[in-house]
Amino acid sequence: MTMTPAKPPLAPPQRMAVLSTEAVDVLYRLGAADRIAGVSGFTVYPPQARTDKPKVSGFKTGKIEKIMGVQPDLVIGYSRLQRQLLDECEALGARTLWFNHRDIAGIFDMVRELGDHVDAPGQAEALNQRLHAVIDRVRAAAATLPRRPRVYFEEWHTPLTCGILWVSQLIEVAGGQDVFAHVAPSDPFSARAVTPEQVLQARPELIFGSWCGQRFDTAQVAARPGWAELGAHLQDIPSCDILAPGPVAIEKGLLILFAAICRHLGVPPSDTGLRLDDLGLGLPSP
Repeated sequence: MTMTPAKPPLAPPQRMAVLSTEAVDVLYRLGAADRIAGVSGFTVYPPQARTDKPKVSGFKTGKIEKIMGVQPDLVIGYSRLQRQLLDECEALGARTLWFNHRDIAGIFDMVRELGDHVDAPGQAEALNQRLHAVIDRVRAAAATLPRRPRVYFEEWHTPLTCGILWVSQLIEVAGGQDVFAHVAPSDPFSARAVTPEQVLQARPELIFGSWCGQRFDTAQVAARPGWAELGAHLQDIPSCDILAPGPVAIEKGLLILFAAICRHLGVPPSDTGLRLDDLGLGLPSP
């Protein structure tokens, strides 16, 4: 019987074009920053990536000539919005790595897979352990809260669009009750549209807004018919801190949610057994 020889393992990439901010962040943490040849203009974390690396694309759009101009041996992207860019790179002979995760478990899977690609599985596992520890500590602290307030997370305003699944899961970890948890797993983005009437019927106590590319306009939201009568607390969360499915959503987005829920309930976070600054993430206790 003729045996088909096994394909040799692919060499770790040395020149990566990374089109999603969360993958850039993870690769820096894994010690692979020197192998990043280009990033998206929407990259936020780590801040030095914006000055250290050439910007080769936007998030939704990009010029294939600019991406291929950095001579990548791997192009990394996220979501259906970037799938076409990756397809074009593949047609020109580039290897690609595409992520499309929608939940917290997918964040850990992404970290693990990136670690495998850059030959840093140990560093990836250590990072995942740190992220798990943050989640476990916040979950334990939230369990001491007197109740779980109703939360509405608004990802966009025309039409109203509720939060994606990992955001819904973070709300639950932080001690809140996502009023649209049943809608959060829906895909694509348009499937998470809700009506103002549905929000009013859900009677949220806290309304978080994270509008991609725009600041959450609390005055505009409060002026919607009937919304002021809700008496809900309105708070902006920068989209870079919660809408990129990577470590920052856990390290910053989760803690912002937790601190706001504690404030709403009149409970200092330290009374839950958790001091936010003890986590070493640069967020002081409110």
